[in-house]
Amino acid sequence: MMPKNPKEPAEPAERGSQPSVADVVMHPVRLRIIQQLGGRELTTAALRELLPDITPATLYRHVAALVEAGILTVVAERRVRGAVERTLALGERVAQVDQQELQAMTTAQLRDSVLTFLGHFAEDFDRFLAADVELRNLFGIGQTMLYVSTDDLAQIQAGLTELLAPYRTEQPGRQRVTLTTALIPSQD
Repeated sequence: MMPKNPKEPAEPAERGSQPSVADVVMHPVRLRIIQQLGGRELTTAALRELLPDITPATLYRHVAALVEAGILTVVAERRVRGAVERTLALGERVAQVDQQELQAMTTAQLRDSVLTFLGHFAEDFDRFLAADVELRNLFGIGQTMLYVSTDDLAQIQAGLTELLAPYRTEQPGRQRVTLTTALIPSQD
């Protein structure tokens, strides 16, 4: 099947049998599940407690899709009252859209993904505003301009990965925060 417009990239189903990371994670419920698991292992029961506004059936359906895609992995299972309770963690397949996947997205798919991401960001911010005022000392927002090549960006990403690594695992006495970044090239 050919794309409708030859300048537009192929649709996800045309790229291969495994869906792209963007196809899997760019759903508001799935983004919230991934965010909860960042740096820690949680049971499905713990996820239900952390995401009370999501029905159990919806939560389990999205967890199953993330496990099937390799975004989440089951690290343990145990019997609880006749049912199997799974403990989940982020899987080997990174829940980050790579450059190849970004290039393959149509303009509409990219716009939808960014709007989903921004909606998720806005929901996080609303939850923060409703929380304890004491947490505001951990809040920050900013924007800076960089002048880079693609090689520079790779080096920056590697440096950030190394810098942030010690802070990506849940530790006693540490408050969980979300660091959100976006790179938007200027046209000038």
